[in-house]
Amino acid sequence: MNKPIKILFSLTLLIISKANTVNAQTQPVYTKYVNTFIGTAPLNDPKILGYELPKGWRSWAGLTFPGSSLPNAMVQLSPMTAYGSGAGYQYEDSVIYGFTHTNKGHWNLCNIPILPVSNPQGNKFGSRFSHKKESSAPGFYQVYLEDYQVNVSLTSTLRSGYHKYEFKNNINRQILFDLGKANSRVSTWRIEQVGPNAVQGFQGGENVYFYAELNTKINKLEKTEEGQRSGYAMLYLADGGSTPVELKIGLSFVSEKNAKENLEKEIGSKSFDAIRNEATQTWEKLLANIQVKGGTEKQKRMFYSCLYRSFLWPALRSDVNGEFTDAKRNVVKTGARYYTEPSLWDTYRNKDVLLGLISPDVTLDVIKSLKDVGDKTGFIPTFFHGDHGASSIAGAYLRRIDNFDVEGTYKLLLRNANVEGGARPYITEYIQKGYISDPDIAKPEVETKAKAGVSKTLEYSYDDYSVAQIAKKLGDTANYRILMARSKNYKNMFDPSTRFMRGRLENGEWIRNFDPQHPYYEYMYREANAWQVSFFAPHDMPGLIKLYGGPKGFESKLDSLFTLPWNPNYIARNVETMIGQYCQGNQPDHEAPFAYIFINKPAKSQKILDHILNNLYGIGDEGLELSGMDDAGEMSSWYVFSALGLYPFSATDPKYIVTAPLFDEVKWTTSNGKTLTISKPGKGRAVTSVKVNGKVNNGYFVSHDLFKTGGKISIATN
Repeated sequence: MNKPIKILFSLTLLIISKANTVNAQTQPVYTKYVNTFIGTAPLNDPKILGYELPKGWRSWAGLTFPGSSLPNAMVQLSPMTAYGSGAGYQYEDSVIYGFTHTNKGHWNLCNIPILPVSNPQGNKFGSRFSHKKESSAPGFYQVYLEDYQVNVSLTSTLRSGYHKYEFKNNINRQILFDLGKANSRVSTWRIEQVGPNAVQGFQGGENVYFYAELNTKINKLEKTEEGQRSGYAMLYLADGGSTPVELKIGLSFVSEKNAKENLEKEIGSKSFDAIRNEATQTWEKLLANIQVKGGTEKQKRMFYSCLYRSFLWPALRSDVNGEFTDAKRNVVKTGARYYTEPSLWDTYRNKDVLLGLISPDVTLDVIKSLKDVGDKTGFIPTFFHGDHGASSIAGAYLRRIDNFDVEGTYKLLLRNANVEGGARPYITEYIQKGYISDPDIAKPEVETKAKAGVSKTLEYSYDDYSVAQIAKKLGDTANYRILMARSKNYKNMFDPSTRFMRGRLENGEWIRNFDPQHPYYEYMYREANAWQVSFFAPHDMPGLIKLYGGPKGFESKLDSLFTLPWNPNYIARNVETMIGQYCQGNQPDHEAPFAYIFINKPAKSQKILDHILNNLYGIGDEGLELSGMDDAGEMSSWYVFSALGLYPFSATDPKYIVTAPLFDEVKWTTSNGKTLTISKPGKGRAVTSVKVNGKVNNGYFVSHDLFKTGGKISIATN
């Protein structure tokens, strides 16, 4: 073969090889199971909810978003169909008002709405769309805007979004920056043109900066009521050109300059397809950590969809140059990536553990971020209720994620546990009395506001236990003893005459107007009733069982939790999807289905778990409904762990309760490259024994050490 032909032949092989490599990279293996629309549809079935939805109510189920995101990213780029809704997108809606760049699924964020328009009518913007012309995958979203005849495709990086608009009409193309709107209250906004094809600006409230550039010349930037919530800006593009309009946008919580740098470093001159492929590969790598065999197609789809949703929050807030805006509103750089605080009341139970198992580097930086807030404010931040940064940090530390300032973080957690005015309201009363009281109200309603003293006492007891575990490891014997003694305070809420956790008055008497079935948002209980909190002592189940008179009394009460019918007249939004009095649609009792295992009745637990896994996820004709708010991934993580047959019953403790997985075999590649194999060869669902590395296990818990060394868990069933 002569040299020119040989070179040509070699080049041809190289091109074919590269093409095959690209094709191999873009073939979905695990992402094909992910349906990002799961959780966007409302749950309306009163048989599942427990009651008829009042007129005008949309159930607080799912509240997920279908748009593009990388794991724990700053940019989460998704369609907006309803401002003020949980995640901006509601499956039953028919109009898209824009594509927003931040999300959580919690009624806030949804910043920087952008919408391509063509020949708009007046100043009312939005386009009808059809699910038949809509698609999505991890790191990608597409929809056809019928009124503007524009096909929109979206993908994203950690801090940047990439829009592609295919206009049917290449004349009078415009792009709306609807900066007066977001799910969070917009305080002000601004935008300016900074070149022939670029704009930058700011949206106040969440205080987000942006820099955007197009592949098309901007003829004019027109601003209407700049800075006002009723205002907006419109980019008028140059006419002509048959190629799609591409808009690349970088975000920052520091400055426009940083937003531009984020865009240049993460997208630069890369094509839309290249960025989308990178997003796909990022998700493939994460999802491939857990490989399952067996199970139905629906179970695989639900498993990987839930695993996907477990890694959308907390969100990155530092820029590529390391800068972020701290709790004091100062721009700083610490060398660690800065993240939003986790949705702790929800996610400490399971999601934060899952994050640490698969992305320990993210967990480490989340802890450092929490400490940074604590250094600036005096307290480790909490979220919504309780002080569950204690559990999340202690759990990570005991699982050997410990490359942070442990002593300094511990001191802040001690301050949380002892000083009024921070993370634990009424902590002085809690320390002095061993409980938090509530007033005696004659006719309390669902919305009655008080201290939620029962829930706080139970949760603070668990938080005390969590901090005590750090104290023990650090050799702080004095605080360990004090905190462990306080961890028994949950017993002070137990009324033996009713066998419920019951509210107490300041003088120690029981609250007289007591209906254990009535749910409250803040009176005695937090988003729960007495049934739903009365089995919460994950750190001391033997002590809790003793309160009920032993295993038989505990079993009888637990049976009633799952069988006593829900009163359909008791309607509290967010307390929904009932199995008897048990509420799968909210977090306070999510440990309860596992509780039978502590009295050696695993078959009873499994029956309830299987019902939840098979009937309360992927509900409805299209399988898009969930049993409650996903709450930053807690609902999803509950499913992931329960489907795998390992659940962190007490998230602080480095061990997992074993149940029957949905799959015949699970291969979990641990964060240090080892393999943990979970197998259930039989078809039965009642666990009869557990073997670890061939040896019969004592009980139903296995150690976190398996995630360090690798190993095999074999589950026998009948």
